[in-house]
Amino acid sequence: MILQEVVLCATAPQASGSGSGAIVLHDVQTGTSLASFKQSSSAPHCTSFVETRDGQGGFILAAQQDKSILNVYNFQKDQLAFKIVLPERPSCIALDHSGSFCAGGTTQGRIYVWEARILYNSWDAHYRHVNVLKFTHDGAALISGSDDSSVSVWSMARIVDNDTQNELPTPYCTLSDHTLPVKDIVCGLGAFPTCRVLTASLDHSVKLWDLSSQSLLTTFHFPKPISSAVWDITERLFFAASPDGSIYQVNLFRQRTEKHAGQTIEAVGGAGVSDLIRVADEDSNSRKRLITVDQPITVLTISLTSSLLLVGTTTGLIQIYDIASHQLLRTISTHKGMSISHLATMLKPPDLVGHISLSLSVGSSADAKDIIPMRPIVPFHRTKDSKAREAHEVAMILPVQDETPGGIPSAYDYPEAEFQRDYAFFVQPSAIATSEASSARVAKLEAEVENLREQLGKAKGINDVMWETVVQKVMTQEKQNASCTSNTFES
Repeated sequence: MILQEVVLCATAPQASGSGSGAIVLHDVQTGTSLASFKQSSSAPHCTSFVETRDGQGGFILAAQQDKSILNVYNFQKDQLAFKIVLPERPSCIALDHSGSFCAGGTTQGRIYVWEARILYNSWDAHYRHVNVLKFTHDGAALISGSDDSSVSVWSMARIVDNDTQNELPTPYCTLSDHTLPVKDIVCGLGAFPTCRVLTASLDHSVKLWDLSSQSLLTTFHFPKPISSAVWDITERLFFAASPDGSIYQVNLFRQRTEKHAGQTIEAVGGAGVSDLIRVADEDSNSRKRLITVDQPITVLTISLTSSLLLVGTTTGLIQIYDIASHQLLRTISTHKGMSISHLATMLKPPDLVGHISLSLSVGSSADAKDIIPMRPIVPFHRTKDSKAREAHEVAMILPVQDETPGGIPSAYDYPEAEFQRDYAFFVQPSAIATSEASSARVAKLEAEVENLREQLGKAKGINDVMWETVVQKVMTQEKQNASCTSNTFES
C-alpha cells in the first residue's frame, strides 16, 4: 500500500453568501479531489476527525453553523451517516486522538464532555464565548480558550471521575496572561503535563507555556492581531496568521557564533513572564519572516513532512507554500466562493470511499470495508444519566507521577548509555576542538605570566636600587646639615 498524504478541508458559506458547504479530501501534491462529504457547513474549530487505525474505520464530526446539530461521516461512505442533536449550539468541538472523548464548547462559556454516548460532564468553564478546544496528544487533558482572554487546562481524569460529578470541575491550571480573546491553541507533542502549549490572541501575541510548571515561558509580540497558529511537529518553528492576510514565521532556535567554539544552536526565549520577543517582518539576519496572502486567512496547517504550509482563506482558496523558501507552489481553487473553516493533513485512509486498498487483505481480494469495520458511533446523551455513567467504565492512561530518588520526574530519565552516545555524537567533537583551543590559550597565557613576572622582578630590582640610592642621599644630606648646625652653635 502506497502512503499518500491528503488534506482534509471543511467549507462553509461566506458571511454574505448562501448554500451548503462540504468536507473534502484533496491530494496535497496535486490538489485533486479524492472524496467529498456534502451537506455540512461548519465554522472554524467546529470540525474534528479520527483517522482509521487499530482495525477500525475513521470518522468525521462537524458542528453545523447556527444549529445544535452534529453531523457524523464515515470515511467509507460519502453520505451523511446521521445527525446528533446537542443540548446547545456548539461554538467549537474537539476529539481526542483515539476518538474516545468528544468535547464541545458553547457561546455561553459552557463545556460538554462525552465518552462513547454518555454525557460525563458539563460545566460553566468560562464567562464568555468558548472559541477553541484542544486535547493533548495523549488525551489526558482538555485545553479551552475563550473570549474572556483566559486559557484553562482540564484534567480528563477529574472530569470523568464519578466521585466528583456533583462538584464544579476546577482546572488543572489557568493561563491568564492574555488581555484580549484567545482565538487558537496548539498543543506540542508529549504526555500531559510534560508538553508545551502555544496560545494565539487578538492582543497581538502568541504565548508559549510549560504545563508541568504551569508557567509562561515566552511572549511573542506581533504587529497585528493573531487569529490562528500552527506549530511544526519538531517544535522548532511556528507560523502565526492575522485575519488580514499576514503570516509570520517564528524560529524557536537560532545559530550563535562563538569565537573559539564556532557555531552553536540555542533556544529562543524561555526567560518567563518578562521575556518579550517582538516579531518584525524580517529577522536579525534580514531574512524575510512575512508571507503576505491577498485574502483574509481563516486557518493554517503544516504537511506531515513539515515542508509545506497550507493556508485557508475566506474566499475558498487553499494556498500551499514551501516553508523553506516561502514560495507559493500551488493553489486549490475548487471551493472558490465558500470559506475554508478547517484544514488538516493526514495519510489517505485505506478505507476511503472510492479508494479502497485491496492490499490490506492477505491472499484475498476482499473489500477493505469487510476488513476495516466502521467505528461504532451512537447519538450522544443530551443530559446526564448517573445510572448509565456508573454502569460504564472509562479507560484512560493517567499521567506518570513517579519520581526518581533525586526528585526528578521519571519522564525526564536519560539512560547513561544513551546519554554517552548522544554526547559523543553531538558534543564531544566540538568539545575536543574547544579543549585543544583552550589548552593552547592556557599555555600562551602562562608564558605571558612568566614573562610579566620576570619583568616585574627586574622592575622591582631597579626600584630597590633607586630607593636605596635616594635614601642614602637623603641620610647623607641630613647628617651634613646636622653637622653644620652643630658647628654654628659652637661658634
